[in-house]
Amino acid sequence: MTAQTSTADTPEDLRQSRVGKRPIALPKGVTLAVANGKVDVKGPKGQLSRDLTPNVSVKVDGANVSIMPTVGGRDGARFQGLARAIINGMVLGAATGYTRTLQLVGTGYRAEVKGKVLNLALGFSHPVNFPIPEGIKVEIPGDSKGTLIILTGADKEVMGQTAAKIRGFRPPEPYGGKGVRYQGEKVKEKAGKAAKGGK
Repeated sequence: MTAQTSTADTPEDLRQSRVGKRPIALPKGVTLAVANGKVDVKGPKGQLSRDLTPNVSVKVDGANVSIMPTVGGRDGARFQGLARAIINGMVLGAATGYTRTLQLVGTGYRAEVKGKVLNLALGFSHPVNFPIPEGIKVEIPGDSKGTLIILTGADKEVMGQTAAKIRGFRPPEPYGGKGVRYQGEKVKEKAGKAAKGGK
């Protein structure tokens, strides 16, 4: 099976990206097709579709995907590298998915999933209700007592946006570190006035 976006002649001053010229291997159960200026990837973890990066051609040969620039010079290599990064991310997402974990730090801070809504208690006078985006799965481990939020999904970009939005409801405070943080995130805490006065 071969899918190609352009039949343009190879530019004379063709330059290839060192990373972009590497073929992408399609894992078992993952398929990729290019048509009408879009890249469609299907796999065990979901289906993704994106507009194809301009100035590149994509060739699917069995379980390998090759990307070539259709314009010469540095721009061609840049488009090739960008296209490979995007398509490779789609393939990995459809094959194994992505995971992001958020941690709630603060007295009484809790998270709970009700249907397609993530309910957050973040120290405000009212709860924060966040509609879970399509394609994102939210899990609250029972042993975390509602302080861990595990996000999983095939689309890395949507995953990042979702995690950032949840964190944005209450970013970690510089005094005490209360708030929502990425698991493993180091929060630089400032000394309070009382601490400074005691020096």
